Amino acid sequence: MKTSISTKMMSALGRAKKRLTPETRSKITAFVLSQQTENGAFVNKGGQEDLYYTVFGWLVSYVLGVRLDSNKMSAYLKQFNPDELDLIHYMAFMKCKLLYKLVSQGIVGMWLSVWSVDNLRSLDTFQEFPHGDRHNPYNQFFWLSLLEDNNARLIGKKQTLIDLQDYQVKGGGYSNLQHQETASANATAAALMIKAQLAVYDYEEVEALRAMQEDNGGFKAEADAPMPDLLSTATALFALKNYGKKPVVNPADFIEAHLADNGGFMATLLDKQCDVEYVFYGLLALGSI
Repeated sequence: MKTSISTKMMSALGRAKKRLTPETRSKITAFVLSQQTENGAFVNKGGQEDLYYTVFGWLVSYVLGVRLDSNKMSAYLKQFNPDELDLIHYMAFMKCKLLYKLVSQGIVGMWLSVWSVDNLRSLDTFQEFPHGDRHNPYNQFFWLSLLEDNNARLIGKKQTLIDLQDYQVKGGGYSNLQHQETASANATAAALMIKAQLAVYDYEEVEALRAMQEDNGGFKAEADAPMPDLLSTATALFALKNYGKKPVVNPADFIEAHLADNGGFMATLLDKQCDVEYVFYGLLALGSI
């Protein structure tokens, strides 16, 4: 049985946990707990409960061994109508639902329940998409992951691969916008993961991704970005790990530099505010080295 993207991510988070010193793990755990509300949800940068941040909070909590109350998780999810959510929040909701099953039923019960999961919404039911395009690598990656999580088959594998060609950059790599002259690390990593999950490995584009790494070990979101960021670095390292390739530069120091004194992770060295989303990316990066 093919290993899903979500399972591979959980494995990376587990590897990261093992690499943490007891002191660092304790600091990160304390930060994660500080972001949790009485309702069992997690807050965004503004301090409000947020479904998007909650999926990251539940993920890292589960991996770190932070107790999650399944009753509160269930009550929190009941306030949402999945048919009214946009694509990003719908994906967050469905992954939260899977995590709730994992906490309440255990891993065996969770996977058994996947076989009888509620029908997924069709991609055609969403009105807006990030970057305004349902076919770009970013949206295709998350949609494929959602299908895998719910034991749903991707219809049109061949067409998906054809669609990706529209986002290839002549010099190597991919962009989330068509007809671009420079590639994006995030889009390239997403495209590579889609191809890996569809068993159409692309080692030439892997080398293009490796070449995007900066001397300090990080990856920029775009070629003209002022500095590398943790999200782009984590996604790039995750893709390379899944192709069995090491980055050109060891990124361990880069990752550690983004761990704040309070146990959270920062998006960039200029962004001093931490949140659970970047705890996820920090651990994903660490577990993908």
